This record gives sequence, structure tokens and C-alpha cells, in this order.
Amino acid sequence: MPVRDAEVGDLEEICALIEEHAVYEGKDDLRLDRAEMTKYLFGPDPKAWVLIAEAPDAPGRVAGFAFCNWNFSTWMAQPGIWLDDLFIRPEHRRHGLGRELLMALRTRTTGRISWDMQKGNEKAAEFYKRLGAHPVHEWTRYAWEA
Repeated sequence: MPVRDAEVGDLEEICALIEEHAVYEGKDDLRLDRAEMTKYLFGPDPKAWVLIAEAPDAPGRVAGFAFCNWNFSTWMAQPGIWLDDLFIRPEHRRHGLGRELLMALRTRTTGRISWDMQKGNEKAAEFYKRLGAHPVHEWTRYAWEA
């Protein structure tokens, strides 16, 4: 199944996927500024990057994505990946695309790949468990927003 790096021409699909994911999670009013996202993903100093999963039955059709940025673990002394968002459109689920995206990320670092999962998302928890991922016990994530 095709997994590839996003290109500038994918910007509209990337934003649409983020907005669709927000609706799926109950936030119906998210609208992204396309110019800002272009700058952050494809400008001279990108802040994040995206892998695109194409539909297995329709090559070229965007079915999902992994939205990421690099991090660094001082204790492991290695770069790792922060997976900010993983989303497969509902009609393309159960075809192994989420696994393909995560396996593609695994090839990009020997360090840690980390992400958050919303509490109560048992389907995702089972999926991650099947991959061999585990929740990080005794750590609490904090966010400090401007």
C-alpha cells in the first residue's frame, strides 16, 4: 500500500483530513488557515511533516495521514518522532493503512515514537497494543498554551 511523503500539492487534503478528524472527535468548528499550514509544512523552516496513505483500491486517492515532527530524547541520546495525529478516513479503515503509516515512521528513527491517545478510545488502544506499543505509566502530559 502506498505511503509517501506529503508534497505541497497535498496541502488541501492534509487540512481536510485534520478537519475531518476534528469532526470525528466532536469538534465541528475547526477550520485551518491554509496559508499558515503551507508555511509550517512546506516553507523554508518547516515545523512538521506528513506521511500520506493512499487508498489501496484507488491509487492517488488520499485515505489518511500521519502528522509528525522530530523530537530528541536526552536520556536515549537519539532523535525520535512525535506523532501528533494519525487519521484514516472511515471508508478506508481495516485495510492496514494505519499500520503501514506507523511502520513507515519506524523506518525513520531508531529512537522513540510517541503520541497521545484520547482516554476511552479502546479500538485505538487495541490497535497500538497489537503493534507492540504500550502506554507510558507514571507520566502525565502537560500542555501550556499561549
